[in-house]
Order: sequence, then C-alpha cells, then structure tokens
Amino acid sequence: MPELARWGSFYEIAGGAAGALIGLQFVVLTLIAERPSLGTPEAGAAFGSPTIVHFGTVLFLSALMHAPWESIFGAAFLWGLLGFAGVVYSLIVIWRVRKQSAYKPVFEDWLFHVATPLISYATLAVSAFAVRLHQRPALFCVGAAALLLLFTGIHNAWDGVAYHVFVGVRKHAERQRD
Repeated sequence: MPELARWGSFYEIAGGAAGALIGLQFVVLTLIAERPSLGTPEAGAAFGSPTIVHFGTVLFLSALMHAPWESIFGAAFLWGLLGFAGVVYSLIVIWRVRKQSAYKPVFEDWLFHVATPLISYATLAVSAFAVRLHQRPALFCVGAAALLLLFTGIHNAWDGVAYHVFVGVRKHAERQRD
C-alpha cells in the first residue's frame, strides 16, 4: 500500500502531539484539582472530557494508520467505525453542553466544542466509504479530520485552562471579599 505508506511521518507527528497533549491535560487537571470548584461535574463532562476523547482519537488514528495492513480497506473500516462513534459522541456532547448550568456557551464554544468535532468525525465516517473509489482524497480527508481534532483539542484545552485561571481566580477572589 504505497499510498498509505506516504503518510507515516504525518501520523508520527500527529500521534506524538496528541499523546503529549493528553499527558499535559492530566498535569493541568492535577495542578488545578486543589483549587475551589467553579462549576458542576456536568460542565467537565461537556467541555473537558471531549478534549481527551479528541486527542485519544488522533492518537488511535495515528496507530491505526501505521499498522501493517494487507489492504487499506481494513483500516478504512476501523476509521469509519471511529467516525461513526465520534458522531454519536458529538451528539452526546451537544446534549451535555445544553444540560449543564455552570456556564452559558457562546458562539466560539458551539464552534469548537460541537461543530468542528462533529465535522471531523463525519469526515472520517464518509471517507471510509469514499476510499473504494477515491483512495488518495479519502486519505487526505482522514488526515484533515485528524488535524482538525488535534487543533480543536488544543483550542479547547487552552480555553478551559484560561477560563479556569482568569475567570475562576477572579470569582474566587470576589467570593473571599464578600
């Protein structure tokens, strides 16, 4: 499968980045765990957990695309299944975002916590069907979905930490003054 072999370096970089960012998320959560609680567990399930899922998806895709497949169709079946599961998970995230009451999402939140992951996972699912007729474009779609999930995760991780630090510190200080 020469077409898939050309993607080796891409998936090494993306997978390494996703793995490192998963580790950093755990470090950050450990560091802020001792701070006063700012919201409900529902907000973490809506905004925090999906970030780890997106990084984990990129890591899994990287491993999947490096496996020594006999043909591309086994890999396509698995990335399609992953895409379908991601679409279902994105629908669950929509429900969680709407259900939580700790924070009122703005446009940017809907874009990065709902729309871009949903587009990424749908692209994975559709490209699994397209691979039979258009192998090269399908592989580019998988790569694009992986990058979009990686950048979405980076944005969401930063957004969550920045919110916790900048808004949380101010709210905590206001509570202590009162």
